Amino acid sequence: MSLLAVGTVAFDALETPFGKTDKILGGSATYSSLAASNYIDRIELVSVVGEDFPEAYIQMLQEHGINTSALQIKHGEKTFSWSGKYHHDMNTRDTLDTQLNVLEKFDPIIPDQYQDCNYLMLANLSPKLQRKVIQRMRKKPKLIVMDTMNFWMDMMPDELKETLKLVNVLSVNDEEARQLSGEYSLVKAAQKIMKMGPDYLVIKKGEHGALLFHESEVFFAPALPLEEVFDPTGAGDTFAGGFIGYLAATDDISFGNMKRALIHGSVLASFCVEKFGTERLVNLRQEEIEGRLQQFIDLVQFDIVLEDSL
Repeated sequence: MSLLAVGTVAFDALETPFGKTDKILGGSATYSSLAASNYIDRIELVSVVGEDFPEAYIQMLQEHGINTSALQIKHGEKTFSWSGKYHHDMNTRDTLDTQLNVLEKFDPIIPDQYQDCNYLMLANLSPKLQRKVIQRMRKKPKLIVMDTMNFWMDMMPDELKETLKLVNVLSVNDEEARQLSGEYSLVKAAQKIMKMGPDYLVIKKGEHGALLFHESEVFFAPALPLEEVFDPTGAGDTFAGGFIGYLAATDDISFGNMKRALIHGSVLASFCVEKFGTERLVNLRQEEIEGRLQQFIDLVQFDIVLEDSL
């Protein structure tokens, strides 16, 4: 099945308790596409970079089955860049600098050959641009998964709510779910958010796993306990890419299959945080994914006998 990923391709400069980097490859569409590439052979990428973007990065994406023919390269301009510093708990961070550069005037163009995509991943991006992508699709995809963040809830709440009406699955973290809904209880938050448009809601809880909501059904996927979290940047985007990548590969969007997709998303995210940036995803092997899936099975599998009386 064909998958179209739209979002940012960027430079990140990171500092964590484990070290720091200068500019390295980042961006929501980058992480999502690399994660999804573990499940499907070809991903169509729509994004924008400047002339400072290395050709080696483009070649690496292509080697992972990511079609970059619709990656706009703006000559005379610079690539979107972000720098941040993580605190010791690795759950909070400070943004040190944001340079929108080419992203400021980005107009996502959907080529004719991408118009028949069955699955659409709207990685974190302005909700106005996300909606423009949906409107430019001549045929609505079988499934639209959207990721967003609290920045857009602060800056463009009305635009965000308009876009939510058009998507099937929304992926946010627990803090963002509470902000968007105005509810502290995640169950109540999910009920309110699904009334805004999405049929399904994924709430990511970092090291505490993820929740999947649909109508009155709820499913919880744990996070694999890791000895060290090296760099959490892109973990949420990786999760979303693994989630939709598995759904596209199996071409099954039932709630039961979404449960499995949630586990696969968690598996990919667990690899992402082990190295700086995309390094771990770029070198990930299929046998490693299968091994970690087995770890997830072992983590939650148990036998219990329910008796009529004790």
